[in-house]
Amino acid sequence: MAETDPEPTREAPTSAGAPAARRTGAIPPARMALLFMVMLVTAAGNTAMQSVMPSIGTALAVEDVWISLAYSWSALLWVVCAPFWARRSDKRGRKAMMALGLAGFITSFVLCGAALWAGLAGWMSALWTLIAFAAARSLYGGFGSAAPPAVQAYVASRTPRAERTQALSLIASSFGLGTVIGPALAPLMVLPFLGIGLTGPFLCFAAIGVVALVLLRWRLPDDEPQYAARGAAVAYSSSGSGAPVDPGDTPDADETGEPPRLTWRDPRLRPWVFAGLIGGHAQAMVLGIAGFLVLDRLGLRDTPAEGAGPVGLVLMSGAIATLLAQWGLIPRFDLGPRAATLWGIAAAAFGTVLLAVAGDLHLIALGYAIASLGFGLFRPGTTAGTSLAVTRAEQGQASGIVASLAGASYIYAPALGVWLYGHSDWLGFGLIVALCLTVLVHGWFKLQADRDLTKERA
Repeated sequence: MAETDPEPTREAPTSAGAPAARRTGAIPPARMALLFMVMLVTAAGNTAMQSVMPSIGTALAVEDVWISLAYSWSALLWVVCAPFWARRSDKRGRKAMMALGLAGFITSFVLCGAALWAGLAGWMSALWTLIAFAAARSLYGGFGSAAPPAVQAYVASRTPRAERTQALSLIASSFGLGTVIGPALAPLMVLPFLGIGLTGPFLCFAAIGVVALVLLRWRLPDDEPQYAARGAAVAYSSSGSGAPVDPGDTPDADETGEPPRLTWRDPRLRPWVFAGLIGGHAQAMVLGIAGFLVLDRLGLRDTPAEGAGPVGLVLMSGAIATLLAQWGLIPRFDLGPRAATLWGIAAAAFGTVLLAVAGDLHLIALGYAIASLGFGLFRPGTTAGTSLAVTRAEQGQASGIVASLAGASYIYAPALGVWLYGHSDWLGFGLIVALCLTVLVHGWFKLQADRDLTKERA
């Protein structure tokens, strides 16, 4: 019989009739480790892929922009599907959606690796290789998008408001750690036997994903939601998280206990959605350009197989800086959503300027690290701001919007950045800096103050 996640309940009214709400405590460390693992594996796999794709594209003799465009269909599917899976997690439970997301990741990586292996071996033309890669990658956009909003909603609905920025920052840091591990392992996974070569990271991370899926199924308790449609149960959150609803934090709901549909246009979310979308485009462009920048400025276009190592080092420097932001700066200075967003986007702009003028590996890594540190503050800031802007019962839908925003940033922004960079370095980097400054000005005037966002509602 499967273990079931104990649902925190609202205590019965006292004899005087005043309800006494029992707060959820911190998520147990073992359970948090499982959630961290789900995000870590997918992040490490994706950054390992990004560290070898510039070299694969060069080996296939295709233009850089086509490699970037190969991700676009997957990103579009992510935008469409993430909110759907987030709402689904409210009804089917977070664990089920996490498992579905991992399964999508595994299947996608196996098929992507097979398509690229066939292309590099000469069995398919470059055109059909990229088409097959894009089709296989779409499985990640369609089904892999189920996991992140489920993890975010699981954490957000079990964390007090004052602690939510740090809790979500910890989960976001799993991406940061993954982006350290992925590029570090990618060169070691370029396997010389059986002609696997540059496709090795795809197959290796698919195997790691299988291990993660087994552990998730085995160790994380089931959390099937219990909808409140009668009696005292109406006070429960309809997010399916099992978290009690805060006094004064109860949404409008119909007779089924479900909150109304949340959209990007909700006035509470609009400032955070704008900041997340514009800043996300800037981040996607930096990531899209970085690998090709290394190949160009280090003169590695004629030896693409040697490019995986330097590209991996640059991505690792950025990932370590991201971890410094999320594990060090945010908890050390107790940064709230607005402060993290504004300081982060300012640092990202400065790092981008440094990256634009870099001419050697050291300066490229430094510029990318500073930009990544900024985005490492910015992302948890906008994520926490979106979460805190809505009620507990709306956390599932809010997490779907956050995941959808992340996907929207990768539909065309990386390809646009690479295309502009291919015409002029200053066009590509100039647009990134302009986007960062737009977010900075917007956030200064429009984002809600941290003291108002983080205080408990009463």
